[in-house]
Amino acid sequence: MPSTISVQLGDRSYPVYCERGLLSSFGHIAAELSLGHQCVVITDDHVRPLYSDTVLRSLTEARFSPLLLTVSAGEKSKSLIIVESLLEKMTIAGLDRSSFVVALGGGVIGDLAGFVASIYFRGIPYLQIPTTVLAQVDSSVGGKTGVNLVTGKNLVGSFHQPLAVFADPDTLESLPERAFNEGFAEIIKHAIIRDAALFQKLTTFQRSDREALSDIIRTNIAIKAGIVSQDEHETLGLRALLNFGHTIGHGIENAAGYGHLLHGEAISLGILAATRLSEKKAGLAASAATSILALLQRFQLPTQLPANVTTDAVLQALAHDKKFIHGHIRFVLASRIGEAHLSSEITLEDIQREIEALR
Repeated sequence: MPSTISVQLGDRSYPVYCERGLLSSFGHIAAELSLGHQCVVITDDHVRPLYSDTVLRSLTEARFSPLLLTVSAGEKSKSLIIVESLLEKMTIAGLDRSSFVVALGGGVIGDLAGFVASIYFRGIPYLQIPTTVLAQVDSSVGGKTGVNLVTGKNLVGSFHQPLAVFADPDTLESLPERAFNEGFAEIIKHAIIRDAALFQKLTTFQRSDREALSDIIRTNIAIKAGIVSQDEHETLGLRALLNFGHTIGHGIENAAGYGHLLHGEAISLGILAATRLSEKKAGLAASAATSILALLQRFQLPTQLPANVTTDAVLQALAHDKKFIHGHIRFVLASRIGEAHLSSEITLEDIQREIEALR
């Protein structure tokens, strides 16, 4: 059995398996989870030629009957139109309330397939097989599912925890450099808010070191699992710490037009803005802010806002952000590397100033 990290949620607790070569034994492990016979594997046209054969073969060998459904890669597939299309195909194929969903792909597929599972027959189980850095360390754990509207990212969705997550670091070897690096925006975020030792490890990490990569993936899954276990629905202020860099980052992602900046690239800009605000408002040392900037640059993450993204467009996108509660901004600041807190002292003027500073 591969190494396991547990997300502790009472009777909805679930394991996150993390080990190299995990895909080939996926079906065998899934067979121990008391699932129905029929399932649908939802993936995209980038991941399908890489891993779908292995996953389908593993499921078939474990005596499951899988249906493969493929959507176009990218944020545009996170839409209600695509959700309806998938639901119709599942219905036509005869999947019922005893069936389950397998999300095979990156964060878009995890969010999309998880949302489909949450509303099909009012909720059926799903399994996550994240195949990107971003999905393995962040979006596959925690049960947040959803799709985008024109007015904002993830505005329609639900909390629907997976039955299990299967993270195989070997799948990360197929990622282009840009996609690999964008995932490290979330890893850097985890280090800033929770783990100074991890931050230090990242300063010397080399992609060619497979064991170091596996260790970093496991460490980040454990950070995310620990936070989710304590504050599943973001009611205690703890899970909200995961939004460090995301308030401005999501606004930039939306304003740029989904797909023009990768999610992690937009978050990199948000992290830099949040770092500068932390220096001004939370006592973050100038040396720590310099180290954060250097680490973002080390992973070739953007630190300058594209010229075509206007400040007004970012601010308009922020108006629809879920982190604005009754018009008040909940902003995450870091007082030192490894420690962060929620603040209600950041104003729109502060945010506007930092967006301009990214130019």
